[in-house]
Amino acid sequence: MIEATGLTKRYGEFTAVRDLSFTVRSGEVMGLVGPNGAGKTTTLRCITGIIPATLGTARIGGVDLAADPVGAKRQLAFIPDEPRLFEYLTVGQHLNFVARLYGVADYERRAGPILAELEMADKKQLLPGELSRGMKQKLAIACGLLHGPRVVIFDEPLTGLDPGGIRRMKEVIRRLARDGAAIILSSHLLSLLEEVCTHVLILKDGAKMADGTMADVHARFSGGAAMSLEDVFFRATGDTENTSVTAPPPLLP
Repeated sequence: MIEATGLTKRYGEFTAVRDLSFTVRSGEVMGLVGPNGAGKTTTLRCITGIIPATLGTARIGGVDLAADPVGAKRQLAFIPDEPRLFEYLTVGQHLNFVARLYGVADYERRAGPILAELEMADKKQLLPGELSRGMKQKLAIACGLLHGPRVVIFDEPLTGLDPGGIRRMKEVIRRLARDGAAIILSSHLLSLLEEVCTHVLILKDGAKMADGTMADVHARFSGGAAMSLEDVFFRATGDTENTSVTAPPPLLP
């Protein structure tokens, strides 16, 4: 569903992402993680078509993003960490507007269950200024899911959510995966990734440090010791000072 091959993004002399390849299949939830400046946001922007890659290709549902950007983008939803909403449109009007953009004729039938799942069924008449930070995030998610995307990309989706909202968001991600969506979840909350992700991609300085199922990445870097994803992350990125478990050296790729 999501295929990146040789993805490279340069800004002048600076290379933000270099020769990155990975795949996320239907039903998989891939956690994207890395230190600040690792290239996570640049990667997400390239595979969603917000910015063009310098080299390499990205395919969404088998559609080349560069060759057919509209066809590729119709299949995806990108939920950024900071909601971008229209100040003078109510919750219901936001959904109506998105439905018109994507040609969703039966949007009210679709919108009802989505709003109910996100606990926003009683907020349809409210403006963004009347919503909490967490509710604004939920509205952005509802707009993203309205057209039934086959690919969903979350960038720090729990920002602003209360404990109940966090639990509900985890359930939404799991439900989307069960329904066959390919999902990328970018977050610094490694405990979240351990809970909901089937795969993980670890970046550092724009390059891939590890990529595979959670079990495979744990096995590669733990050396048989009991390790959390946090410890695996520090070992994979070479930050051994923050690793709380001493383990044999990782296997070679």
